[in-house]
Amino acid sequence: MTQTHLWLRAESKPQEQRTALTPQSAKQLLEAGFKVTIESSRQSIFSLDEYQSSGVEIAAEGSWVNAPSNAIILALKELPEDKFPLSHQHIYFAHAYKEQEGWQALLNRFTQGQGKLLDLEYLVDNNNRRIAAFGYWAGFAGAALAVMAWVNQQAKVTPPLADINSYASQQILLKELSDSLAKSNKKPKVLVIGAKGRSGSGAVALAKALDLETIEWDIKETKKGGPFLEILTMDILVNCVFINEDLPPFITKELLDDDNRSLAIIADVSCDPYGSYNPLPIYHQCTTFKSPCISIIAGEKPLNLIAIDHLPSLLPKESSEDYGQQLVTHLLTLNDQSQGVWPKALDLFNNKTAAL
Repeated sequence: MTQTHLWLRAESKPQEQRTALTPQSAKQLLEAGFKVTIESSRQSIFSLDEYQSSGVEIAAEGSWVNAPSNAIILALKELPEDKFPLSHQHIYFAHAYKEQEGWQALLNRFTQGQGKLLDLEYLVDNNNRRIAAFGYWAGFAGAALAVMAWVNQQAKVTPPLADINSYASQQILLKELSDSLAKSNKKPKVLVIGAKGRSGSGAVALAKALDLETIEWDIKETKKGGPFLEILTMDILVNCVFINEDLPPFITKELLDDDNRSLAIIADVSCDPYGSYNPLPIYHQCTTFKSPCISIIAGEKPLNLIAIDHLPSLLPKESSEDYGQQLVTHLLTLNDQSQGVWPKALDLFNNKTAAL
């Protein structure tokens, strides 16, 4: 039987320190009889020494293009832009199946090279629930940035956030936030919508770790339909709701035009400003670590909104370890792709490429 070969591609997206395969997960694969190759990386939160101690093979950054034909190329984020045909099996978040920009060109590269895409976003169980997700850490990071922005806003810092860098650990992040809050004469009241979901539970955990008054809403609290006047009485709103249908908006620009508004910071963890399902139709573009905030309302009572679509990158170590632990269980079944999550992922790829 041919040894299954997994090849970890170095991430090329700027500031992306996360990885789909941690040193601990690599060790599990090796112990199960897999061959594992790790590309050197200038960005990864984990050092090559951490991988080498488990006995993996090391390859140069970007050398996956010349990997053996049977190697399965694993990563998190998009491939570097290019035009050559793709001949390997690839596992990563391709962002192609919802007809995003460049989706046809990418899938054509797979058909030209007879490669396959097993998209991480569509690895689902029998209930169509994703088998691995970064949701908890997205919520945790989104709430953390919201608190950080709120403290700065109280100090009249404009913009309240800029040029954010990742943190080596959640302990360091929490200490910085605690120290900042200790200098403020009050603490914010936080509303988390979607509190029972993956990202919502992370947002709640962050708020409670800082001993903040935390209001948790989920389906029960939102079933009456928005807009919700109660949101105006909060200092921070963290939206973590996954929506796949049109709903009345949670807030509107007209609702925000209220002299008694306390709401000062919104963190939209769900971050879907481009679709029709956006429950916060007060903005129309995502933000970045370099420019995290959109000014919704200026003046004496400002309102700023954070909408970063890769929030778990704020805590690359914890988020990678959590995601890797979820994913490795399924990577261990790659030696038989007729089982588990792989047949459904391959069927989806074939259907999408057939429709080109």
